[in-house]
Amino acid sequence: RMPNEKLRNDLSNIDIWDEDRIEAVLDTFLEDLRSGRLEEAGWPVMLPAYSVSKMVINLYTRIMARRYPEMRINCVRPGFVKTDINWNLGVLTPEQGARGPVMLALLPDDGPTGCYFDQTEMVNVW
Repeated sequence: RMPNEKLRNDLSNIDIWDEDRIEAVLDTFLEDLRSGRLEEAGWPVMLPAYSVSKMVINLYTRIMARRYPEMRINCVRPGFVKTDINWNLGVLTPEQGARGPVMLALLPDDGPTGCYFDQTEMVNVW
């Protein structure tokens, strides 16, 4: 969902990211948002704040997984869960949406870390 090709390429290299670089990207995003330059600067124009916040959560997860290799730190997308936040339009029950987060909370000490899961399936997004 990130139209900016350079940023997309940079996202695949976790070694270049830290909190300061994330802050700099967020500052640039906010500046472009305020000035109405989202499309021109290569940011998503559909739900831009939501999309960028998810990008940052994924980056920060990978940074923390690298920093604390003894822990299992992962991202999970629970799916479109029927909750008050989406006016109960979701297609999954809260119990179904909880499967991925619970699975990740119960990972063994040698389980995956720094990964992204779509519900209970590991997905290679970077």
